[in-house]
Amino acid sequence: MNVLLVDDQLNMRRSTAFVLQQDGHTVHEAASRSEALSVLASTDIDVVVTDVRMEGNHDGVTLLHSVKTRHADTEVIIVTAFGTIADAVDAMKAGAYDYLTKPLDPGRLLITVRRAAERRALAHEITELRAQVGGRDRIIAASAAMQTVLRTVARLADTDSTVLMTGESGVGKDLMAAALHAQSSRRNGKFVPINCGGITETILESELFGHRRGSFTGAVSDKKGLFEEAHRGVLFLDEIGEMPLMMQVRLLRFLQEGEIRRIGDTETRRVDVRLILATHRNLEEELAAGRFRQDFYYRINVVTVHIPPLRERPDDIQPLVHYYLPRLAVRLRRNVKDLTPEALDLLMAYSWPGNIRELKNTIERALNMASAETITEADLPATITVKAPPPAARTLAAEATDREHVLTTLDRCRWNQSRAAASLGISRTTLWRKRRELRIEQ
Repeated sequence: MNVLLVDDQLNMRRSTAFVLQQDGHTVHEAASRSEALSVLASTDIDVVVTDVRMEGNHDGVTLLHSVKTRHADTEVIIVTAFGTIADAVDAMKAGAYDYLTKPLDPGRLLITVRRAAERRALAHEITELRAQVGGRDRIIAASAAMQTVLRTVARLADTDSTVLMTGESGVGKDLMAAALHAQSSRRNGKFVPINCGGITETILESELFGHRRGSFTGAVSDKKGLFEEAHRGVLFLDEIGEMPLMMQVRLLRFLQEGEIRRIGDTETRRVDVRLILATHRNLEEELAAGRFRQDFYYRINVVTVHIPPLRERPDDIQPLVHYYLPRLAVRLRRNVKDLTPEALDLLMAYSWPGNIRELKNTIERALNMASAETITEADLPATITVKAPPPAARTLAAEATDREHVLTTLDRCRWNQSRAAASLGISRTTLWRKRRELRIEQ
């Protein structure tokens, strides 16, 4: 994601940029409001991190107003010294995503930037979902497996039951959760996401439940947590399988009582929040290993929606490619309109261990590599273009026999791919590859 750092102190910018770059962000720098607006005019920035006070007439709050006027969907994080907390409060009222105090804590910086970027991305997704019929047209679901998932989500939308989304990383659990919210009676409330993976217990507790001023070092003012932010809406907890055990206890209290308590507070607060949770882990294995609480598991496992990996639904690959290609081309300002049949065949034949996220990143890389208006095989990464060598023992006679066997099975099943694959004892993806390898056309 693209982050813009605005600070008139070069050393502060460079040290902060290093922390963000180590986390995989692309960082742009500016020393003033005018420089920042110049970057924003030429680059699609996800998050601006700006100091609240700079030399001359350049200040973060003025920049915040300019950003929200010209680039309303870009999130802004204000950085403030202890003595300028009042400025930070004013900035929050003016639309800042959050504020951070100096000296910057690297962990809190990273989680705040990640959350801000996730909010921007999901806001785009929800806008598209609401613009279409119940969100269904936005989610690519050419395969029967995904059609089943969408029907399940539609049935669950107007209930308030806790939903557990399962599936490998990158299959689109966050998008499916947003689709559920967009179809529900809570659609006018906020959809508030947080990824629970890689966050320390202290930071996660503060993010979810909020804190009172002085409850820990750096808590310079009261702050409401995500539960309060999601009041009358949905709180989406991604990677719940990585949540510390003590945090599971605190969440269990909310599920039982509908109440939360800020860190350092004695007062409980009632919140009306629907929980959608997601994980790529096998929670039953986590239970057996003692890394997940049994009482919490049974409390959240009310309704489970499993999203299959992309390799099990190859019918979705081509529509996904044609969905992302024009949209990413516009965002990247690339005049690329299509890809060659050979390049598409390679994408169709690949197993996609990283699922939709990997496919989207692959298309983005190809767009950056393409030297013409069409993506070719040469623009794809080696992991996709390098073909596995054929087995040494394979002979032409064996291939002919194999081809005849597959054709006979397809004819017997009237070319129903699912039935033929089941009869052959292979997956639909393997059947698709075998047909391509044996040059079998209907």
